Amino acid sequence: MYETTVLPMPPDYEGEVVATLISSTAGSRRAVLYVHGFTDYFFQDHLAEHYVRRGVDFYALDLRKYGRSLLPHQTRGLVRSVTEYFPEIDEAVRLIRRDHDELTINAHSTGGLVASLWADRVRGRGLVQGLVLNSPFLDLNVPAPLRLAADLLKTPMSYVRRPLPLGISTAYGRSLHLSEHGEWDYDLELKPLGGFSVHATWLAAIRRAQRRLHAGLGVDVPVLVLASADGLRVKDFVPEARTSDVVLDPRQIARWATAIGPHVTCVRVRDGVHDLVLSAEPVRKQVFAEIDRWMRAYVHPGHEDGPA
Repeated sequence: MYETTVLPMPPDYEGEVVATLISSTAGSRRAVLYVHGFTDYFFQDHLAEHYVRRGVDFYALDLRKYGRSLLPHQTRGLVRSVTEYFPEIDEAVRLIRRDHDELTINAHSTGGLVASLWADRVRGRGLVQGLVLNSPFLDLNVPAPLRLAADLLKTPMSYVRRPLPLGISTAYGRSLHLSEHGEWDYDLELKPLGGFSVHATWLAAIRRAQRRLHAGLGVDVPVLVLASADGLRVKDFVPEARTSDVVLDPRQIARWATAIGPHVTCVRVRDGVHDLVLSAEPVRKQVFAEIDRWMRAYVHPGHEDGPA
């Protein structure tokens, strides 16, 4: 079903680096590029199928140090700056735009933060026509004193590659995976129930990126921001974890959404989980309907064969 292309990248401080571009295409002139979040990789076949059925070629990028791109010598998910992802997004977009006139980026969680900053960097160049951001990671879901402590990681401590003693939360993973309380079957080596370890280096990079976004970006294409209606802060599984975002605070997402650019639509989805397309079937149908409606209105209006 998918074609896979390895994208060699320049080595970093850990050595060899690659990214991986996954595609499912049918010769459309329109395309979408999916960018995953932290402790994640592309496995959402139903998302690809949704776009392809609507005449949009689908691509997904497993970023460096995740999923199909993770190499044995690498620390999972570790970057010193989110700008380290820009070269692989640049290359993926270059390859996609060779055969497509229109491109939308659909990004989830940390991918949504990265995609927003990338789109701000390339504004005015016409490389993308829209952003669909699924629960983007626009702020830390922790009490204000802990956010302040994270901001202090601008010191040399931010280059210490040791996991922070934050404890492990399995609430989200257990709410998703087929072996626990969910309906999704994915590789637990690539997406563990308890997530990846959080390093000071990575957290400092995220906070720099979030502060940059909070100061205001100038993304010059329409943006759709989707978030759950409810957030829940728990470490262990409870039934409510299947109808709430237990990773981020949707109120923070809504608060900072308009800092991305001048043309932002924000939709809150009742009973949605953190990755909204992994919500219960009635909820994800609503999510897809919202994406389709927005794309018809702002990305390719007038296309009868576009998303329905």
